[in-house]
Amino acid sequence: MTAKVVFRPRAEKDLLDIYHHIASENRTAAIAMVRGIRLLCASLSEFPERGSPRDDFSPGVRILVYEKRVTIAYRLHRANIQILRMFYAGRNTPSAFRE
Repeated sequence: MTAKVVFRPRAEKDLLDIYHHIASENRTAAIAMVRGIRLLCASLSEFPERGSPRDDFSPGVRILVYEKRVTIAYRLHRANIQILRMFYAGRNTPSAFRE
């Protein structure tokens, strides 16, 4: 059985912020980045435990890194995978996670 991937509102905002940041220089690259991130997140429905555990963020949180630029924080929650936050380009993720 595959899990459903759900983007929390803050993760959707983070993704939009990433898009705008990249699109200010290159709209095509921004679209490709967002598509790639969404595909990676969707693939969690088949392999949800492949990310690294990061209880220093919050209990049960795992992370994946996309193209060495975007850290994706997510949690397995019942039958869902909740995409919680996305951090671009080395942002101080543990402290930003608690914002």
